[in-house]
Amino acid sequence: MSKHDLKGKTVLITGGAKNLGGLISRKFAEQGANLVIHFNSESARADAEETLSAVQALGSKAITIQADLSDISKIEALFLKAKETFGGVDIAINTVGRVLKKPFLETTETEFDSMSDINSKIAYFFIQSAGKHLNNDGKICTIVTSLLAAYTGLYSTYEGLKAPVEHYTRAASKEFGERGISVTAVAPGPMDTPFFYGQEAPEAVAYHKSASALGGLTKIEDIEPLVRFLVTDGWWITGQTIFANGGYTTR
Repeated sequence: MSKHDLKGKTVLITGGAKNLGGLISRKFAEQGANLVIHFNSESARADAEETLSAVQALGSKAITIQADLSDISKIEALFLKAKETFGGVDIAINTVGRVLKKPFLETTETEFDSMSDINSKIAYFFIQSAGKHLNNDGKICTIVTSLLAAYTGLYSTYEGLKAPVEHYTRAASKEFGERGISVTAVAPGPMDTPFFYGQEAPEAVAYHKSASALGGLTKIEDIEPLVRFLVTDGWWITGQTIFANGGYTTR
């Protein structure tokens, strides 16, 4: 088994049932990975079961786990279940996030706390649990947002509470590096999924489509190959956030 391919590796994916996470699950299964597919709530169970059937049909050994990860103990439980089932975990990918588009002056404390839990706290303790439980030479990747490089209003809690993940990524990569574990973040542009459209009026959708240099919204098919590269042959990239957005924002 090659050190940096997916065959026989165990991959834990939060939000792995649908959208980007679902595509990662399917594509990694094609490469021979074992999968732990997390989904958040009962509303995603049908998607999780569909994805499970699809990856098993590809020959993948896979399980699904439902958990609300805002209860941090359930993040640790994910990794323990993965180890119990497959004997170890090699790759950990966190796709969890929530968008809130709202004026600064109208954002409530409850909304801020929820956005903090989902976009920042879960990311921190996911990386922490991965650092505890991954096999040596493991890989960790978190999905963030290209709004980290944007000059814009209305997304203060989304971009603001994803921003710490860059720092978590750098710190963890430094601390875990002696075990050969690379830690990265990927910052897509607005993605053509229901996750995006729920927040945006038609005129905003039109703007986002026109804002990228290459034209259009980011497709999940644009992001999955980059994630796959970072957790295989691209293992030498660590501590960095990679912007993949067709020129929507840059640094």
